[in-house]
Amino acid sequence: MTMILTVVIIATALAVGLFANQVRRRRRAAGGDGGEEASVSDLVSPLETLAVLLVAFVIVLAAESFGAAATAVEAEAGRVDQLYEVADYAPEPQRERLQASAVCYARAIQAAEWPLMTEGGEKSPVASVWSSGFRTHFKELAHRDDPTFDLLVEADDERSKARQTRISEASPAIPPSVYWFMVVALAATVGAFAFGLPRDRGPSHLALLCVLAVLFTGSLLLIEDIDTPFSGQIKITSETMAQTAEDISEDYATDHPGGTLPCDADGNRTS
Repeated sequence: MTMILTVVIIATALAVGLFANQVRRRRRAAGGDGGEEASVSDLVSPLETLAVLLVAFVIVLAAESFGAAATAVEAEAGRVDQLYEVADYAPEPQRERLQASAVCYARAIQAAEWPLMTEGGEKSPVASVWSSGFRTHFKELAHRDDPTFDLLVEADDERSKARQTRISEASPAIPPSVYWFMVVALAATVGAFAFGLPRDRGPSHLALLCVLAVLFTGSLLLIEDIDTPFSGQIKITSETMAQTAEDISEDYATDHPGGTLPCDADGNRTS
């Protein structure tokens, strides 16, 4: 809906500007005062500067949010894999329980929590069950003064931070008021350019004006798309976590022959 409204606003501004330009040409042809042309040119320049600065600022802000989300996704998957590997040095039965929880957590993130990312970001209780299980097993190791305890806690802490960052970055970084102010500024710029077209304009002037309107509209649509990093045309997928889930599932089957995971393929607890 936002994208459609953006296109409509820019197209309307272009049409209104061209209509106003046509009215001005008729007044001039009828002997009316055409002295406003110079004042229009003086106003368009600062308006154009404001629009360009706004677009540049907002694009940088949206790109930083998108990059932070992508980094968090990779970091979380990496820490889950690290947690599984470090658990390999823990004694039994904590070793198998931790590794099973890591597999189930990765599956739950991919199947249960990832769809929530397209809705603005929210923790899935299915995945939280397994992250809470990590801490339960850590307490058992702490009582035994196990040397792997600190390494496991560190890996889990980094996993938790990466998960929280991923969830927070799922929400738009650009406030709606800022986005619509930018839309209005760009629409006003397009309309002013259309209104200020020279009297002896040719097809090239109209073509360049249309290209400018398309580029401004494309910039707005791009910003809107990357500001929601887990949905839209340009989005971060769960491929990294899916690969981690697949890898550690295979490792679990190798490390614990005959062992049964306490979850199904979607990370839901089964036992």
